[in-house]
Amino acid sequence: MHFLCPNLLKDLAKNRLDSQKPRKEGLTYIIDRFQGLEKENFEILAPFIDIVKIHGALPLLASDTLLKQKIKFYHDLGVQVSTGSTITEFAILEHSLERLAKEAAAIGFDTIEIGENSVDISMERKRKIMDLVTSLDINVQCKVGRKDPRHQLNVEETSYKIGDALKLGSKKVVLEANEGVSVGIYDEKSLIKWNLIGAITAKFPPSTFIFEAPLESQQSALIAEFGQRVNLAEIHPGSVASVESQRRGFLSKAAFGVSYLRKDPEGGPAAKFIYYIIKSKHPIEQSDLISLSHLPRRTVQGAIDELKLQGLIIGRNSLDDARKRVYIPIHSDWL
Repeated sequence: MHFLCPNLLKDLAKNRLDSQKPRKEGLTYIIDRFQGLEKENFEILAPFIDIVKIHGALPLLASDTLLKQKIKFYHDLGVQVSTGSTITEFAILEHSLERLAKEAAAIGFDTIEIGENSVDISMERKRKIMDLVTSLDINVQCKVGRKDPRHQLNVEETSYKIGDALKLGSKKVVLEANEGVSVGIYDEKSLIKWNLIGAITAKFPPSTFIFEAPLESQQSALIAEFGQRVNLAEIHPGSVASVESQRRGFLSKAAFGVSYLRKDPEGGPAAKFIYYIIKSKHPIEQSDLISLSHLPRRTVQGAIDELKLQGLIIGRNSLDDARKRVYIPIHSDWL
């Protein structure tokens, strides 16, 4: 019996918009921590898995023969294999990146992940790394963020790093989450910082990102917010069925009780009032906001800047007059 058998309630389950691999949207990345995998069960789940990442420094602990066997197991089931950024950073610090790339290619890795958790890499150095790795017919996957909760990037730093990765030719960018607590888009309670999500998706389409989401509640919230096309990483193999079910329109038990709606605007009464008007009257120009709110121009402009910083609104050129700017709330759909 196969998961989501096409003959069982076929007319009730949503079809995948991008069902054939290699997919461009709705990617699912799982983690291999050298846990045992039953071939029969994994065969059922394999169509819903795009890439498996060998966790951390584990590739250093296994022989090349065992790694080749593991990678062949995944390849035979149509799943690609990636290193994690930890081993790449280690190789960079040891001045052995070229050796890593060549050995990874020989063993059969499809992708090398590059991050800056413990090292800072200049654009010129990143470009050389990209050129070296791709010359060996291996994909490069850029990751943004830091594992240490005490040294997190702010919105501007995060956006800057994302922009750099895209300039280098990375098609998608992984957002670091570590264990899903106090890192990246997650707060100290493992809840999603929707204001941060809004701020970065105002600058880059949501399809740009592969959101690491180690916890099932986080997976449910991101699917509920962005739909089946959201790209998710750090998925435990045991959660793949739940993730795919939710992509197809079925709620998992993790989805119940999850609030995925963005928070109300923070700040003073002016920002909240202006946000209410924009939500009610969008698209709307600044002059109309001033007229409707009866607030001074400087106060309205300050509220607009604050709401943009929180990722709740975005300004665009007016379709009627390109010289004018109109403001709209950020929606949950893919831009």
